[in-house]
Parts: sequence; structure tokens; C-alpha cells
Amino acid sequence: MLKWLSLALGGLTGTFARYALAGVIYRIFGTDFPYGTLAVNLSGCFLIGFLSTLADEKFLLGPNLKVLLMIGFCGAFTTFSTFILETFNLMRDGEVLRAFLNVVISVIAGFVIFWVGMLIAKLI
Repeated sequence: MLKWLSLALGGLTGTFARYALAGVIYRIFGTDFPYGTLAVNLSGCFLIGFLSTLADEKFLLGPNLKVLLMIGFCGAFTTFSTFILETFNLMRDGEVLRAFLNVVISVIAGFVIFWVGMLIAKLI
């Protein structure tokens, strides 16, 4: 039960943090480029890299704190950070081809599926 509460609290705060950071960045730099999303994605990558090292190498994050911060907060803040972590883990484990495929398939399939969703919505 504590893991579920940790997940919910992390998700709630990650969502608010994403909205707040992106909003501040857009107000400062404008909206002619996705600066807010870029700032969220890059800061999320830094954060999940930092937290994964604290958890996996320094053993400073217990299971509930790992769920709260890495899955809940980072997952709601940006799934891009999780994508980067998982791709890094594949490379670290010597699965370079799988890491490359993860990047290529995620980006290309993401665009294709996005386009399909648009087409279906237009038919409704």
C-alpha cells in the first residue's frame, strides 16, 4: 500500500512540476520552439540519471523512495527520461542494437501512430 501511495504522490508532484517548469520556460523564451518541453525532458534526464545512480550504485534510495521519485515523479514529469534510462541500460548491458532499435522504432512508430490517430479522429 505504501508503494501505491508513493507512486501517487510522486505522480502528482511530477505533473505539477512539469506544468510549472514548462510554463516558466515558455514565458521566458516564447512559444516559437518547444522550449518548455525541451527543458522538462532534459532536466528529467538529468534527474533520473542522478536518482538511478543514487539508487543502484550508492544504495541511498530505498524501494518506496525509488517508486516515489523515479517512477512516480519522473514518470509524470517526463516519460522521455525513462526512455533514455532504458536505452542507456540496454547500451550498458551490451545490447547496442536493441538500444538503437528502441530509439528508431520509438521515434518513427511514434510519428506513424500519431498520424494514424489524427486520421481516425478526422473521420469521426
